Amino acid sequence: MHPTGRRTQASGPRPPPRRRAVAAALLLVLPGIAAGLRANEPDDPWREARERMVREQIVARGVRAPRVLAALRAVPRHEFVPVEHRASAYEDEPLPIGEGQTISQPYVVAAMTEALALRGGERVLEIGTGSGYQAAILAELAREVYTIEIVKPLADSARERLARLGYRRVRVKHGDGWAGWPEAAPFDAIVVTAAPGRIPEALVAQLAVGGRMVLPIGDDEHQELLLVVREETGTRQERLMDVRFVPMTGDEGRP
Repeated sequence: MHPTGRRTQASGPRPPPRRRAVAAALLLVLPGIAAGLRANEPDDPWREARERMVREQIVARGVRAPRVLAALRAVPRHEFVPVEHRASAYEDEPLPIGEGQTISQPYVVAAMTEALALRGGERVLEIGTGSGYQAAILAELAREVYTIEIVKPLADSARERLARLGYRRVRVKHGDGWAGWPEAAPFDAIVVTAAPGRIPEALVAQLAVGGRMVLPIGDDEHQELLLVVREETGTRQERLMDVRFVPMTGDEGRP
């Protein structure tokens, strides 16, 4: 922008009209990409903090999927934490978001997301919206995101925040995530961000054959992160790591 306020012509050749039209269409069809582009403007004061987070917390601990790393660089995590905690938004720690809930540390979000192995055309269900950060990461990687939050104030604020940041294809629902979202099933991937005492059967039933679900399982003493893959004849499970999540609430969230 010229100092007088007049917009100046960018140097270099302009892309042909068809290429410009395709780029504009992508911004309309993939709102997650649009939000990511805005988050990484050259004058974004948080850009270096996000890059350092990815470099020192995510890549250094073994997450390698390029699309996941790009999503973590794109989503403005500071927008998903209360103002009083923004200075710590890109630190390797969970942070309180109100209502007794927390936003997971960046590494755990990255590891869970990488385990879903998203390629871009999936329909994803998230249980436990919280502030909406995980949903925003998923929206950078998948075609549609459905997310359920049992705490109404959090559901309402996450809905507003995601819309404001341009994530138009994330659908937020206030309700008990134990039952999933049957009217929108099946899902290619499911991620659960609160720990039930056992794997919810309803979620397994809503997972497409070949679909992947990542969730913490356990109690206040011990939790482990599981990958559940639905197959033609049942499910296959893989233990990923020990974790610590808030307990899953609702009618059947505990053992």
